[in-house]
Amino acid sequence: MKADPAVQRRLLELADIDAELSRVEHRRRTLPELAEIATAELSVRHKRDAQVAIQTTLTDLDREVKRQEKEIDAVRAREDRDRSLLTEGTVSAKQLTDLEHELATLQRRQSALEDDLLELMERREAVELDGQRSGVELAKAEEALADAQRRRDEALADLETTQARRDAERAKLVPEIPEALLRLYDRVRASKGIGAAPLRARRCGACRLELDRAAISRIASAPADEVVTCEECGAILVRTPESGL
Repeated sequence: MKADPAVQRRLLELADIDAELSRVEHRRRTLPELAEIATAELSVRHKRDAQVAIQTTLTDLDREVKRQEKEIDAVRAREDRDRSLLTEGTVSAKQLTDLEHELATLQRRQSALEDDLLELMERREAVELDGQRSGVELAKAEEALADAQRRRDEALADLETTQARRDAERAKLVPEIPEALLRLYDRVRASKGIGAAPLRARRCGACRLELDRAAISRIASAPADEVVTCEECGAILVRTPESGL
């Protein structure tokens, strides 16, 4: 394949552009903020789950407190009724004994229920404190997530700016390169990663390997407009005054 040496040197500009575009794409996939966000999202999800669990526990405790209070009210009402009967003095001796026994039983029952209610209230208070602490932790986790997302968006915006600039430069440069040479360049770049590189000090700028005497002799004797490639990596070798030929 033949191509004007000046056109071949334009391939180095294209290779520089494509190398930066590749770096942009690699950085876009490997931004450290992406890992931070994944970790922060997991933390937020766990802390939200903890909040839901705490709220569920509080709801269950509130329901149990209401049930306990209702039962205490029922015992007190029964006790008031019995005391009213005793006060009225309209019961027989046997009924009086039964009422006194029932009142004693009701008092013991009320005392036990009130102790249980106090324990429930203490448990609820402890769970509520856990909820407050959990809420603070959730707020911190959400703040950390928002910060990581903000930094990711800023980094992506910078990468988008770089890509747009380099895409414009590439679009302007590509029409200046013959179609056959561009196809060769794109084919090599697709398979090897680098389509063209300078031959510098007898070393391939793509694979960094030093060419042997036979390869150097072949390249040195080739016409300036002949397109030569590296025998090791296949990259188009662009000859410059630094090639060492």
